Amino acid sequence: MHKKPVKTPAADVAFPLQPLAEQPGEIAVPGAKDKVFYVPSTVDTIMWGYLPNAADKPVLTVPSGATVVFDTLSHEGLIEDQGRNPVQYFTSQGVPANMILKDAVAITQSRVPHDYAKDGPHIVTGPVAIEGAEPGDVLKVEVLSIVPRVPYGVVSNRHGKGALPGEFPETPKPDADASAAQPEKFHNVSVFTPIRKSRDGYWEGVMKTRGGKEVAFPTAPFMGIMGVAAATTEPVHSVPPGFYGGNMDINDLGVGSTVYLPVFVKGANFYTGDPHMVQGDGEVALTALEHSLRPTFRLTLLKKGDKRIPSASGSLQRPFGETREHWIAIGLNTDLDEAMKDAVRESIRFLTEKLDMDRAIAYAYLSAATDYQVSQVVDKTKGIHAMIRKSDFKNVSAASK
Repeated sequence: MHKKPVKTPAADVAFPLQPLAEQPGEIAVPGAKDKVFYVPSTVDTIMWGYLPNAADKPVLTVPSGATVVFDTLSHEGLIEDQGRNPVQYFTSQGVPANMILKDAVAITQSRVPHDYAKDGPHIVTGPVAIEGAEPGDVLKVEVLSIVPRVPYGVVSNRHGKGALPGEFPETPKPDADASAAQPEKFHNVSVFTPIRKSRDGYWEGVMKTRGGKEVAFPTAPFMGIMGVAAATTEPVHSVPPGFYGGNMDINDLGVGSTVYLPVFVKGANFYTGDPHMVQGDGEVALTALEHSLRPTFRLTLLKKGDKRIPSASGSLQRPFGETREHWIAIGLNTDLDEAMKDAVRESIRFLTEKLDMDRAIAYAYLSAATDYQVSQVVDKTKGIHAMIRKSDFKNVSAASK
């Protein structure tokens, strides 16, 4: 059955990976055959706690098929219950000041508004418009690479959140006067987690037992947030995912995967954020190993009716994922049982529309051969996704796909 990749090769990286430029635009990449575009995380290119909507202007416009590099920031170490001061927070964990990202410092020292009690925690970078994109089209997002920007991250558990709210964290409730000036009064628990290159050349995270023994675990980086602008002018909170994508937190959508996103506004307006170095199914404490990353995407516009779109209608109503070995049908709902039903219905839709299966046979096949995984249970809207094996359909003609 399905086994997700658990090791990430540790490429030679000269930490920290500071911003490549101050403004979005084209960058020179040695050996690149085509143009490469870059989007930094700056006061002018990020939203803190919200996702782009129909009223938000793109920070960059690129042609279909463009390669786009983003510098993304983890919110961990930056938000109010950690002091909104990454230098103070990370140096207290033993990180040298020169190993702290300049864009993290600039944003936290700016006047960018962020209400800890009301807004989402995520720093979301973008949006990027794709030339020619119109509602009804589909944006194909290929994840080409993801590189850690620093050798450390954080896993946090906050009061009232996570899979066991009221049970964890096992600390006093937040004080009424808790603030960024007195972050200790939130009484939340954040676990600073370094990464390192293992003996066999892979990135691994490191925690310790009470007795000081190391617990080392493999990493598999992915972007928790990938999405397009929603067709509304109302604020779109960054925590719950939706039909526009957003905070889906699907750990299978790492390097080599593809996400298909329905387009709701002109330009599509793609954005990303919530970078994770690794996450278990469920993300039970509240966060994954949150870790500032540099992802690279290929953004390709599929016009309505394109046969590459994973539906019979020539469009999509919700995100759909794909890896080399699996198709990923996504279910979302505030109720986990209903999210499961949603994922099963979406699986049946895909199998009947693109792989020529009868609905009853598709249902039977899914029961016998497909894993349904809990993406996350901590983002208000919970997620379950199906891992449909491509190898099972090797005898199905390409024309029916």
